[in-house]
Amino acid sequence: SFTGAALSRRTSTCPGGDVGVSVSPVGRAGSEGRAVDRSKPGVSRQDRTSALCQLFTREAALQTPPSLAGTDVVIVKSGRRICGTGGCLANAPLHQNKSYFEFKIQSTGVWGIGVATQKVNLNQVPMGRDTNSLVLRSDGSVYHNNEEKNRLPANSLPQEGDIVGVTYDHVELNLYLNGKNMHCPASGIRGTVYPVVYVDDSAILDCQFSDFYHTAPPGFEKILFEQQIF
Repeated sequence: SFTGAALSRRTSTCPGGDVGVSVSPVGRAGSEGRAVDRSKPGVSRQDRTSALCQLFTREAALQTPPSLAGTDVVIVKSGRRICGTGGCLANAPLHQNKSYFEFKIQSTGVWGIGVATQKVNLNQVPMGRDTNSLVLRSDGSVYHNNEEKNRLPANSLPQEGDIVGVTYDHVELNLYLNGKNMHCPASGIRGTVYPVVYVDDSAILDCQFSDFYHTAPPGFEKILFEQQIF
């Protein structure tokens, strides 16, 4: 748990030449176990930072508050690229009926994409080991609760430069490779979920929550972002 942690900005070079922000727990905890922003009484610095990030992006992106990213994860390109080791949730839950988002494989390695609740352990890879995540792993398997729910067709493993699309309708997660339906449905996760991605072993992935490379399947659309202002 990272309650009591504030953001520590330290520059980290992500393979690919970008300088970004990584997360580490620092600072003195406030009366409720979180660092308090005195400029806004009753609002923690963590919550205020999250709100300001959301206000700045005005759309879904990967986030860097400690509760939403692993400790060894580096997020760059304004919340669009992940590298390092560990996982990260997007800053917008999938409240709408039919959501679509994409990831581009910039560099291969160990990675996974899918959906997860906020209870997921973002420092543990691969995900899909418990009830809190449903993910496609880089080996082509789809895991939830430590069970293989499905697998991509033979000879369809995503490679460097490929675009993996994800649809979610609160029942099934479906996968698309370079715009083609992989007919690889998986289900089982419950509750409020967020897009999730994890990386390890030099993998680098870019997320695309709007301006998609491929047209979203009929009925699906980009994540409807609920802006928060404190």
